[in-house]
Amino acid sequence: MDLKSGSPYWMLKNAQAEFHPPLEHDHRCDVLIVGAGITAALIARELVDAGMQVCLIDKRQAGWGSTAASTALLQYEIDVELQALARQFGMDDAVLAYRACEQAVESLVRLARPMRDVDSRSMQSLYFSSHWYHDRRVRREGMLRKEHGFDLECLESSELKERFYLNAEIGLLSAVAAEVDPVQLARRLLTAAARKGALLFERTQATEVSPTARGVNVKLANGKRLRCKHVVIAAGYESQAFLSERVARNRSSYAFVSDPMPEALGALANCVVWESARPYLYTRTTADHRLIVGGEDDAIDVPLKRDASVGKKAETLKRKFSARFPAISPDIAFAWAGTFAETQDGLPYFGAHSQYGPRVHFAMAYGGNGITYSAIGADIIRDTIQGVAHPCARLFSFDRGQGS
Repeated sequence: MDLKSGSPYWMLKNAQAEFHPPLEHDHRCDVLIVGAGITAALIARELVDAGMQVCLIDKRQAGWGSTAASTALLQYEIDVELQALARQFGMDDAVLAYRACEQAVESLVRLARPMRDVDSRSMQSLYFSSHWYHDRRVRREGMLRKEHGFDLECLESSELKERFYLNAEIGLLSAVAAEVDPVQLARRLLTAAARKGALLFERTQATEVSPTARGVNVKLANGKRLRCKHVVIAAGYESQAFLSERVARNRSSYAFVSDPMPEALGALANCVVWESARPYLYTRTTADHRLIVGGEDDAIDVPLKRDASVGKKAETLKRKFSARFPAISPDIAFAWAGTFAETQDGLPYFGAHSQYGPRVHFAMAYGGNGITYSAIGADIIRDTIQGVAHPCARLFSFDRGQGS
């Protein structure tokens, strides 16, 4: 699968990468992780720290798949509002999901902060009403979150314009959010895992996963085989290829990054912003004072068509951003598109699927805040392998709809 088009900023910024040779012999390990992006890296960290012998394989270079196309906003708010999630799963589970995401963002900040070679920053998150007929809904969302102890401010139109140069009627300013360079973080975590004994093989593709009574046999494209106690499928948006059941739908999302503009950003320099419309416009900044603007999602899942749309979509994003933030005029330095997947209820999938049984674990951190989900999923998968019950395991499982 071709996962990206154009020139993703992280690939241009982090062009030089350490080379890891392919796996060219049969191998045994405790846990094989299929994939070597940010999700796989977070999982590998947890499993290695728990004392497991871990091996990772990726058919590309590490971090060069879905991770490179991510815009890497770290938020506790998910694509489905708290009030809507409560209607689907009940208030207790909705708050559980939001609270787990909040704790995951804080955990990711603590993890990345000491890494001098990883660009990461704590931020605020601003969610604003896109249309007048969203205003009441966004106000209700703010009241509900505050009722359940989430730290946020409800800002009216005058405050939004004065503080953020934003044209909107109502906004929810949350205290917990962050930004990160996802490729840098993935590489740093993989390097740390390797120092503790993990093995990473690039340009190595799994073609067949066969559970047995005592483990899992994995066949590679070059004919070699791995035998392991557990397998974790963390292949980003290509993980669906291992399942006969379709659990998510692929879409394309578009983004551009500006030239550095440190004097023009104002309060946006410390805030990620997104809107109530679906698909939504969103923006964040980078450590070198660039503006990233993304959105314009569509159902295109054909690389050539996605390629042809990048330029036009970037201009549309610039026009929509300028309508909301008329005081800021970004130029498009690079533009790109990437495949992402979304589930029907906005939640990720972590854990075993009935197609394979209990020794094959899926890490499908799908949705608008996949890195946040991945931090939770790493804990879920570690706990599951160790036989420990994780609070979010049922809610993020493949059978969560049963009995809900």
